[in-house]
Amino acid sequence: MPTRVCACGRTTLVSIFLGIDGGGSKTSCYVGDEKSLLGTGTAAGSNVIRVGEHQARESLGDAIRQACTAAMVSPTQIDRTCVGIAGGARSEIARVVQRLVSEFVSGEIEVAGDMVIAMEAAFGSGPGVIVIAGTGSIAYGRNAGGEIARAGGWGYAISDEGSGHWIGRAAVAACMRAFDEARTEDGGMLLESIMKSWGATTREQAVVTANATPPPDFAALLPTVLSAADAADAAALDVLTRAGVELATLAKIVIGRIFVKAEAVSVAVSGGVFCNCELVQKVFYERLRADRIQVLPGASVVDPAKGALELARRETR
Repeated sequence: MPTRVCACGRTTLVSIFLGIDGGGSKTSCYVGDEKSLLGTGTAAGSNVIRVGEHQARESLGDAIRQACTAAMVSPTQIDRTCVGIAGGARSEIARVVQRLVSEFVSGEIEVAGDMVIAMEAAFGSGPGVIVIAGTGSIAYGRNAGGEIARAGGWGYAISDEGSGHWIGRAAVAACMRAFDEARTEDGGMLLESIMKSWGATTREQAVVTANATPPPDFAALLPTVLSAADAADAAALDVLTRAGVELATLAKIVIGRIFVKAEAVSVAVSGGVFCNCELVQKVFYERLRADRIQVLPGASVVDPAKGALELARRETR
């Protein structure tokens, strides 16, 4: 076990903790002691529901090894781990994730929902609302009395409004609607960019790809949509604006369920959509402020992996 030499010259044992944010597109891993962050690691997505056990195992292993190497500790020296992942509140998912992570680290392993670790990163044990928009999306809140509520996050086929997957799918749909309405002869610049991303040479090939079984990774189109929006493509800008509206709606549903009307509510955001798209953030917060909902002053996108690390530490205190 790692040791530390204190001011009096005595050597003391140091506990080591691991926090993991297992997203659909990215896995972030933080290693720390009781107070300090010692090392980080990143890998591809490890959400078991989306990528399967094989890919999840590889991504988790890569991220853990990177973080432990940076921290100069062995995975066998980990005392406690907290993993946040979409669906983590479901026992069948939690068991799979625990089994996979236990192949790499020692000590106790806790699996929580991705909204739980994001909430911890934003508010600790206090009240507030966190809205996550990554590959999927969800809004989750807790009031001062400890009541909790959620909205969205029911999977990409029926929910995940405003998420990376939603944005990618909506962008393709918008291109086809523009073609149907004869506003563009070929679907416009956005469809051309999507076709390039998919390796399609014709609109018909793009349609086949969009309707394939299994479906394509629509969330992977997010950078394409963002680039088109930067070039002032009207369809891309409209899709991103609608994403901000959808995410604000999820937040307002949660607020309406557990907070008293006109009560000040702190709202924070997390995930790649918020992190990479200023327009989505702007529309989201404007919609909330229009309803006189208080948001965190100068709030930045919170890092859920830090919340996972803090939860790993908390159970030992």
